[in-house]
Amino acid sequence: MTYQAMTRAGLDCAAIFASIGMPDEPPDQNERRINSPQQRFWGAARKVSGDPDIGLHIGELMPPFRGQVLEYLFLSSPTFGDGLQRALRYNRLMTDALQLQLRVEGDEAVLSGLEHAERHYLECATLIVLRFLQQVSDGEFRPGRITFPHAHGAAAEEYLRVYGCPVELSADEGALYFDAALLKRSSLAAEPELLRIHETVAARKLEDLARQDFLHTVEQALGGLLEQGEASLDVLARRLERTPRALRSELSALGTSFKEVLAGYRERLARRLLARTSEPIDQIIYLTGFSEPAAFTRAFKRWTGETPSAFRKRMHAEKADF
Repeated sequence: MTYQAMTRAGLDCAAIFASIGMPDEPPDQNERRINSPQQRFWGAARKVSGDPDIGLHIGELMPPFRGQVLEYLFLSSPTFGDGLQRALRYNRLMTDALQLQLRVEGDEAVLSGLEHAERHYLECATLIVLRFLQQVSDGEFRPGRITFPHAHGAAAEEYLRVYGCPVELSADEGALYFDAALLKRSSLAAEPELLRIHETVAARKLEDLARQDFLHTVEQALGGLLEQGEASLDVLARRLERTPRALRSELSALGTSFKEVLAGYRERLARRLLARTSEPIDQIIYLTGFSEPAAFTRAFKRWTGETPSAFRKRMHAEKADF
């Protein structure tokens, strides 16, 4: 979504994404990105664009968050409040960066957890949340006010124009305030049977994320072990503070094995280094943990049907043509 919005804004995405080591292309929607590069990413976006309020303005251009199980959960719930509570239960399907919670204070409902170290990310993400709540309420959701922890931000008039409500900075917490009466709003699309199906799908997706998290941890450890020439199940298990038997069992429960994870990681790493860098092939052989060029070439031909040199030549040519 961010990539689409930045492209729509006419920004130099190549320069921005290169600043955090990402290619100038839409990220894989099936891959959960880590949160740590957010500050460097938005710092580069602000510098390239020259816009001191880049997060707020990119948020305006974001495509709507549609067609996801969170939307279906919301719409099939009996009321807006029920839908919001269910969506918060599965909040991680939208983001790992914000931990949103709902409470009611008199006539006001408070959606708290709008807190992040990077101001531009937070202001952009807040607009995504706000518009999502508006679309699942057929436009009835109206924010009363928004509070942010950061001390410096856009002009008050700019916040009012974009968010449609006043914004308070240097607040004790980041939160979105709205009329609590909306929580009782009935959903015209409420359907108990579909709700059960959507909850099952949401739970399964959370399990998939947990699986991705564990495999990502395994692959991070593998990256260092490959360079050291120690990519064995026993050494990996020690690195992850497990016994070999326990690690083998965990991987089996996820429908994979050490051999499959190692091969998959080596293949993706080799493809990425050949397609996106000018690293010498000898260095790529070392980074992927192969003992000799012939073994690397045989494995790469098995994965792709091409030699490493032919694959690199084709990928770089396609990029140049594009």
